[in-house]
Amino acid sequence: MRRSLYLYTATAALGGLLFGFDTAVINGAMPFFTKYFALSGAGQGWAVSSALVGCVFGALLVGRPGDRYGRRAMLMLLALLFLVSALGTGLAHRFNTFVVFRFLGGLAVGGSSVLAPMYISEIAPPKMRGRLTLTFQLAIVLGVLVAFFSDWLLLNTGPNNWRWMFLAEVLPALLFFGMLLFVKRSPRWLVKQGRMEEALGVIATVNPEADTEQVLQEIRASLDEEVISKNVYLFKKPYLKLVLIGISIGFFNQFTGINTIMYYTTDIFRAAGFSTNSALGQVVVIGLVNLLFTIVAMRIIDRIGRKKMLLIGSLGMSVFLAIFAWAYLGQHFEGLLLMFLLVGFIAFFASSQGAVIWVLLAEMFPNNIRARGTSIGSFSHWFFNVLISFLFPVIAKNFQNGTGYVFVVYAAITFISFFYFRRFLTETKGHSLEALEKVMMKKS
Repeated sequence: MRRSLYLYTATAALGGLLFGFDTAVINGAMPFFTKYFALSGAGQGWAVSSALVGCVFGALLVGRPGDRYGRRAMLMLLALLFLVSALGTGLAHRFNTFVVFRFLGGLAVGGSSVLAPMYISEIAPPKMRGRLTLTFQLAIVLGVLVAFFSDWLLLNTGPNNWRWMFLAEVLPALLFFGMLLFVKRSPRWLVKQGRMEEALGVIATVNPEADTEQVLQEIRASLDEEVISKNVYLFKKPYLKLVLIGISIGFFNQFTGINTIMYYTTDIFRAAGFSTNSALGQVVVIGLVNLLFTIVAMRIIDRIGRKKMLLIGSLGMSVFLAIFAWAYLGQHFEGLLLMFLLVGFIAFFASSQGAVIWVLLAEMFPNNIRARGTSIGSFSHWFFNVLISFLFPVIAKNFQNGTGYVFVVYAAITFISFFYFRRFLTETKGHSLEALEKVMMKKS
């Protein structure tokens, strides 16, 4: 029966693979569609951030439909959006058309960043919840790696190579939609809908060792229909503090500079004197390191906990970011120094922030507000992603040593995050979602 749990987890995690692919595929395609559409620095920034604007809206707006229609139904809709976006961007002949379909893909990415990890957290037994929810991040990393690798494979396929890079997303989008037909609905959503027998069946399927009646009663006891129905409660005690922490988690995640690296690594290496072929090859190496250390994080997250991982990662990342800024400002590009610094940063990110953010956002909010609270935290993540991704190429191209100064800011904010996490975060490992809710409410 545990096979069903793994099947449902893997299916939801495919939303993460598409998330990673959709956000990273633009890295290798950028030099070619930039030339095709004759884009300026601002145009290049808009090509990236148009999808991220979609992510903002997708994350912000999916919470209420996720509560009303269910996690699975909305994930199926998002799978179709991924498919339409891949076809539209790959076949676009006008930049405005390209931007519209990138925006639609962004809606799907933003929505899946909320609903996929939430679904996994709601079906997972407490002792396995961290590593199972982390499969979503593992899938994101795999999606990034697949995008980098497919970009590299398609590099020499002619003047339309960038089109094939985007069209490669069609197959995983179809697979995601097809597999969702075979998964059960979230038991916590079913309880909200009053479908108790169906909820009992799902609990027994995914957690056969549990006392299903007791789990069901704990879920029922945690629900408050008035809080569920009115958004105003999100901004009142005892929920306000959790919402603000969720927003802060998104902010600190983006100001590590991770998506500057994921979207613009090829341009960073080219600016340092590497050829496009060499830059894309090194991007693939970075993707492999990201995958390796995400797997490491899966092995340790339910043992050492989310908070300790964040604290260690914040210190490690800030060191590598500071040295990277120094190398860029001083033009110290000897040998493989930049590669070493980026690999070191990615290792700490993948085993801390990258691993923990979606797990925390999926489990820290009570049943009454989980979809909407996770939506707000994910919105914060994407909002700051848009801001950074649009401004980075403008600053890099229009200010001397602009890249170096941007990384100084990243290093400083990442260092500050260490003190914030130490002060405000509560460890969430090992508790059921309902038991965790009681702990969180006491501290709010």
